Amino acid sequence: MAPVARVLASGRGVLEPIQTAKTLDGQVEELRAALETHGDPPVTLLGFSWGAWLSFIVAARYPTLVRKLILVGSGPFEEAYVARLEQARMSRLSAEEQAEFQAILDALADPEAEGKDALLARLGALAAKADQYDPIAGAPHEPDRVGPRGDVFQGVWRDAAALRRSGELLELGRDVRCPVVAIHGDYDPHPAQGVEKPLSAVLRDFRFILLDRCGHTPWIERDVMREFYAVVEKELRPL
Repeated sequence: MAPVARVLASGRGVLEPIQTAKTLDGQVEELRAALETHGDPPVTLLGFSWGAWLSFIVAARYPTLVRKLILVGSGPFEEAYVARLEQARMSRLSAEEQAEFQAILDALADPEAEGKDALLARLGALAAKADQYDPIAGAPHEPDRVGPRGDVFQGVWRDAAALRRSGELLELGRDVRCPVVAIHGDYDPHPAQGVEKPLSAVLRDFRFILLDRCGHTPWIERDVMREFYAVVEKELRPL
């Protein structure tokens, strides 16, 4: 989120917390501590992809810290939508890339596998190819100066996937007290219905914004980058 943080920081104070904990609960507490130590709660949390889930969980567990949630490119909140995500992503990769993608996932799940940072970087490159609609050439995607951490991915994703499978992830929405806005691209393989429909059923104040011709990472998409920032700026105005 470094590129987005830099743009938004031109008009307000912005924190871009770096998550290093190797468990879901550890990252929740890491973010809570960052907000309490360096922020001025209640704050607006803008979370992208896994960060959308993390922000959602923090808002549920520590509602006094969060004034508003903006979820960008969130993963689906119910297990029933996962197959759609996998099918959409794989359909955009070649047979060789599909095999490599699955092999990397298997290696990342193996506690004995080595070189997980490099594997995670390659997985990110394959996912980006499938997830983007029309990215601007040379547009920043990964946060600069911070490399991928395979050990963090392995630990946190195991916890997060279990939370979704059990239904607990969605149920946390009943403890979210603040307004929630989800921004999603229509080309994002993470199915929009897997965000809009479940959250509409559990949140008290929820809106869903679908961007046309947009993949998983709106701020690098040629057709909608400006629209994305305009939407975010509007949502960041004082309530």
